[in-house]
Amino acid sequence: MRLNVMNRSVKVILFVALAAVLAVPSVVNSQDVATGSATATVLTALAVTSTAALVFGNVYQGVTATIANNNAAAGIYAITGQGSAVLSIFMALPEFVALADGSDKMTIAFSTTDASVDTLGGADPTTMAGASGFQNIDPHNFPAAANIGSGGTTNIYLGGKIYPTIDQTAGAYTGDIVLTVAYTGS
Repeated sequence: MRLNVMNRSVKVILFVALAAVLAVPSVVNSQDVATGSATATVLTALAVTSTAALVFGNVYQGVTATIANNNAAAGIYAITGQGSAVLSIFMALPEFVALADGSDKMTIAFSTTDASVDTLGGADPTTMAGASGFQNIDPHNFPAAANIGSGGTTNIYLGGKIYPTIDQTAGAYTGDIVLTVAYTGS
């Protein structure tokens, strides 16, 4: 009988142990992983070229000379890059042009209507269409909405005025005009 009681006790203990194991919630570790990606497209690099100097030609002492931005002698700056991208445009303009040896200088000025931005990228300022950009704008303050034309090119045409004095030294005068262009990210 003892064996039966012991056998029964073992069965009860095993049953209770099994019930306890089944009654205790099991700890389940769950984990999941997702993989995403990062993408970017690098736009076409900007290139800026001075394709034609602002040329006043022969001027006389004491006689002011003016070149309009739609004149064949206007300065031309070609911009190439990502079509339709918005640009930041800054032009550093000289106050004077000077002889190569620096012995004399002559005043040069730019009015609020001396520049045009041609988004069709035409190489000739005399044929710029009114709807292809901005005409007769301030070269000191280009529009924030200026952009490269959809074909990837834009030209800037620049005119100005030169003021020789009545005793201006004869010779060839030059001055640097620096155009800086950058994508805005807009």
